[in-house]
Amino acid sequence: MSIFETIRSKLSGKTPVTPAATAPAAPSEKATATRTAAPSAPAPASPPGQPVDLPALLDALCGKRSEKLNEKLEWRNSTADLMRVLSVDNSVQARQELAKELQYDGDIKNTAATDCWLHGQIMAILAANGGKLPNELRRRWYLSHYGP
Repeated sequence: MSIFETIRSKLSGKTPVTPAATAPAAPSEKATATRTAAPSAPAPASPPGQPVDLPALLDALCGKRSEKLNEKLEWRNSTADLMRVLSVDNSVQARQELAKELQYDGDIKNTAATDCWLHGQIMAILAANGGKLPNELRRRWYLSHYGP
């Protein structure tokens, strides 16, 4: 599985809008036709349906992970911290591999530029696939791609 697919699956696996993650116990207890039809909704990564509130989800995960690691994580500003919040390998090599996967065409050895680009791309792709971003992140991504 690719690094980005790992990130996406971690987010979709934690969201309350994924019927497959929360519904299996209920249909087995009550085998009614209406209950068993509900879990066959679209796949969690698909755009239709309710948008996933990324800030709420990531803030909750960040709080738990920050407590566990005993350090403050800034998922809104840092690619490495975003990956740490999701328990994904955040090493330089992993971020370089993610940049290649997302077709980064800049100097991959310039980690600061690569990480800034990666953060914007990850947020944009998640938003395009049903994630709801706060205005600050949408604005930052827009300005970095199109200028003032």
